Amino acid sequence: MQYSVKIDAFEGPLDLLLHLINTLEIDIYDIPVSEITEQYLLYIHTMNELQLDVASEFLVMAATLLAIKSKMLLPKYEDELDDEGFEIELEQDPRDELVERLIEYRKYKEAAQDLKSLEEERSMIYTKAPSDLSDLAGSVKQDTSELNVTLYDMLGAFQKLLRRKKLQKPLPTKITKQEIPIQTRMKEILVELKTVTGRKNFFDLFPYPERGHIVVTFLAILELMKRKEIHVEQEQNFADIFVSAVKE
Repeated sequence: MQYSVKIDAFEGPLDLLLHLINTLEIDIYDIPVSEITEQYLLYIHTMNELQLDVASEFLVMAATLLAIKSKMLLPKYEDELDDEGFEIELEQDPRDELVERLIEYRKYKEAAQDLKSLEEERSMIYTKAPSDLSDLAGSVKQDTSELNVTLYDMLGAFQKLLRRKKLQKPLPTKITKQEIPIQTRMKEILVELKTVTGRKNFFDLFPYPERGHIVVTFLAILELMKRKEIHVEQEQNFADIFVSAVKE
């Protein structure tokens, strides 16, 4: 049974690399290629397990990282002189081009966020004469909740969930496959969230150990996030993720 879910949070391989650099608190000018490549490939592997469409540009970046990693493993020599006594120009750091692309991408991304903030600020301004709204004071409650969890945070939580349930190795027993529609699982999750008071821990939404049930549940949560029917919150990096239903 194949599921196809399109997530708007994917902005490209550079966006994923910046997320990893920020999460691992890495200096962008001195990237540990081995570590960042391992983490990047882990995310790609997770996307494939969830049967999410991985664009070719993600695979190209994976090949680029592996090439840089290979070059970093080559021995480095001190400055040498040729037969005529001139200094031989050694090859530059293989990470330089990638670092330049990341810095340039980060500039555009921050500029886009600034423009979005200005747009939101401008949208709150209306050219209208003052009106008496004293009767409406206190009757309108604005929803200030903000979705502060990205798709990459959700993929990281999914990896942690698999490690907790020890599903990397095949189960020793034979299990009859049972197909579970995503729409059915979405309804079950909404009912479960609406029956609890407050929010619920992300890991508590996976009561069954079967891999198929886990994958369907995770895709159902992503689809509910996309439809803005649930709130997903995380207070800080590496903290637990909490899920709650959006009040009608």
